Amino acid sequence: MKPIVEIARQIGISEENLEQYGKFKAKLADELWDELKERTDGKLILVTAMNPNPAGAGKTLTTIGLSQALNLIGKKTVAALREPSLGPCMGIKGGATGSGKAQILPADEINLHFTGDLHAITSAHNLLAAMIDNHIHHGNSLRINQKKIVWKRAMDMNDRALRQIVVGLGDGNGITREDGFMITTASEIMAILCLSENREDLRERLNQIIIGYDMDDQPVRAQDIQAVDAMCVLLKDAIKPNLVQTIEGTPVLIHGGPFANIAHGCSSVVATKTALKLADYVVTEAGFGADLGAEKFFDIKCRQAGLTPSAAVVVISVRALKFNGGVKVADLETENVPAVKRGFENLKRHIENIRKFGVPAVVALNHFITDSQAEVETVVELCQELGVEAALSRVWEKGGEGGVDLAEKVARAAEQPSQFRFLYDEQQSAKEKVETIVRELYRGSGVTFSPAALKTLQKVEAMGLSHLPVCMAKTPYSFTDRPEILGAPTDFTISVSEIRLSAGAGFLVVLTGSLMTMPGLPKKPAAEALRVEQDGRITGLS
Repeated sequence: MKPIVEIARQIGISEENLEQYGKFKAKLADELWDELKERTDGKLILVTAMNPNPAGAGKTLTTIGLSQALNLIGKKTVAALREPSLGPCMGIKGGATGSGKAQILPADEINLHFTGDLHAITSAHNLLAAMIDNHIHHGNSLRINQKKIVWKRAMDMNDRALRQIVVGLGDGNGITREDGFMITTASEIMAILCLSENREDLRERLNQIIIGYDMDDQPVRAQDIQAVDAMCVLLKDAIKPNLVQTIEGTPVLIHGGPFANIAHGCSSVVATKTALKLADYVVTEAGFGADLGAEKFFDIKCRQAGLTPSAAVVVISVRALKFNGGVKVADLETENVPAVKRGFENLKRHIENIRKFGVPAVVALNHFITDSQAEVETVVELCQELGVEAALSRVWEKGGEGGVDLAEKVARAAEQPSQFRFLYDEQQSAKEKVETIVRELYRGSGVTFSPAALKTLQKVEAMGLSHLPVCMAKTPYSFTDRPEILGAPTDFTISVSEIRLSAGAGFLVVLTGSLMTMPGLPKKPAAEALRVEQDGRITGLS
């Protein structure tokens, strides 16, 4: 690794505008934006993916490798990514900093505590939770209905035992009521931090958080609890983007980490806008498949922040195609060209969807050593028939050099005039927005809303908040709300079980199927493989 001051110097950031966390990590000082804000923006490249197989498709890996490759072909590039969460790192997913020769460094520190942003968000979230119970304990002058408190507690760990709990047991310990925990990345404060333009915007959004409802069924907000100023204190440094580097020295801004099902799944607006002033190309990503992450990137993040993407990269793998073609996980490494062709229908739909937003698409085929030549050739031919450029990406094996073909095709796509547009109009009702997404992107035939969801929609209308975008929460494995239905299904119904109002973040969370906001650990957690060696090196974090 190079000292972080050298990485900063590559993109014109002086040492005075760095707040260093050791030799290889730094936060960007507030004053930097004043120096950058008049500069022309670079081109914004979104990296998304088809519906993944359970082992993933290599989206983060490709994002990192593409940024390295763009620099290799002479395009001044910065990557902008989300921060990993401790829960998945210790669970089934493992680390989230790439691998092979397409990594972000220092990987172990980024995957673990990094610069403390997630801890600060956890603290701010739980401060608000504590002040709610404290307010009720000391008389409840706001007349909060304890049965209608919607603000849970948060922890950055997978722990199924905390999904549903009882608090306040014992004498003098506050009111006894049902409560629960969510993982920090699902917190509305995480989403707020990532959508805020600056500290003033952060404060106003925190003010608008709805923590519950009073005895007259009127919303009670964080500002009513008098918690926001202290929350802003805890988030003072967390709102500053973090600068690190790839294994080849490409600058990377890592900031924020909202879930892509319960939130919008994109890195922060502050980091993205800063990166656009520092580079000619900014490569960023959105969580899960394009039906979730890309749609939210376009309809929520770009809408709220005024961003215009120049191109989108759809990451695929032969394994993901075969999985969507009906092949079991245990058989994904066996050649199966017919399954590739069947699974290609899933990719075809994602490409069609990206085009609905007016954004040029390029397919990145993330190469695995088990891919056969016949399977690779089949994918390229099928992409050509669709009129979309495809590139074999070998960035895990060769770093930037393995992504040169991809970089050249992405650069060509980004040079086309932007026709970017949103999928729905903000003046549509919330119900119409959900129906538009299901019909236009998922290709479903209808939506059924539970009585509770319909009641929330009525409340949203009454509060004058129906203009807010919708944040769909569903399985990443399928266009439907059932993970076992793979490929490109049509004529199905999406069931909306619940709608949550994230007034501070500025969207409605639409829960489908049986999603949860607190994951559990698998039978054999990744944490079992972690070790600290005698020299202080961390091993087993993959």
